[in-house]
Amino acid sequence: MSHGIGGLEAAFLGLVQGLTEFLPVSSSAHLRIIGALTGSGDPGAAFTAMIQIGTETAVLLYFRRDVARIVAAWWRALRGALGTSWRARLGAPEGGARDHDALMAWFIVVGSLPIGLLGLGFQTQIESTLRNLWVIVVTLTVFGLLLGWADRVSVQRRTVEDLSVRDALVFGLWQALALIPGVSRSGGTITGGRLMGYTREAAARYSFLLAMPAVFASGLFELAKSVGDFGVDGRPALGATVIATLVAFVVGYVVIIAFLKIVSTYSYRPFVWYRLGLAAVVAVLLLTGTLPADAGVAA
Repeated sequence: MSHGIGGLEAAFLGLVQGLTEFLPVSSSAHLRIIGALTGSGDPGAAFTAMIQIGTETAVLLYFRRDVARIVAAWWRALRGALGTSWRARLGAPEGGARDHDALMAWFIVVGSLPIGLLGLGFQTQIESTLRNLWVIVVTLTVFGLLLGWADRVSVQRRTVEDLSVRDALVFGLWQALALIPGVSRSGGTITGGRLMGYTREAAARYSFLLAMPAVFASGLFELAKSVGDFGVDGRPALGATVIATLVAFVVGYVVIIAFLKIVSTYSYRPFVWYRLGLAAVVAVLLLTGTLPADAGVAA
């Protein structure tokens, strides 16, 4: 019987969200597992989406100059500053220099389509069936091994300047896999990027930029849908959710700085071993009956 999530527990979940959102270890899996371990139950997809707004706000703050430059270039191209042909309005005029920032805006739009369409189409499963802890054990293991393999065999040669519409769509499909807890949004996009030959830094930076539209849209959608659910049936109250979101923002910003500094130097092997170890621990707890595979939303 879960006892619901109070202010301190919500703040702790915000801390976990901030620590794990940008690392390839799956923040949603950690929130789900910790909810089961503490007896507060699954904090729910809505709470998870809300505190993800905190971490994505940290991304927006960190990449504010990049975002401003991309939006400005996109608007200039749309207005016809590079020419009036459709290619020029996309940022790639015939016979002229490509405007990479304008193109990046379109790449983010294209890359955001898969997670938006699949998120809406499979919303019920995402918020229920796919939050089963056995599903998380499998995804932590499989996608951890895949990340390690991709990082080991891939050649680091392509940068964000080498992005194409096809690559943006492939990145987006990998990001969409993160709708399943345990896959990891950053882990999925980084794995896809490494398999396409992008450097660790390029894959990570594009992962951050690509996540913003999807996470903000998801968070706002969940907020509109569950605005009357705060504090009901053991769910975190509005105040506790706000605290968790602020904690996630502060911690997430620090993690972004650290992650981008080390990502081009070290391999992802420690994260792979961590994922495998976490999956093994959860599997043992499930097999011994310590944890139920299907713990409902905190109640």
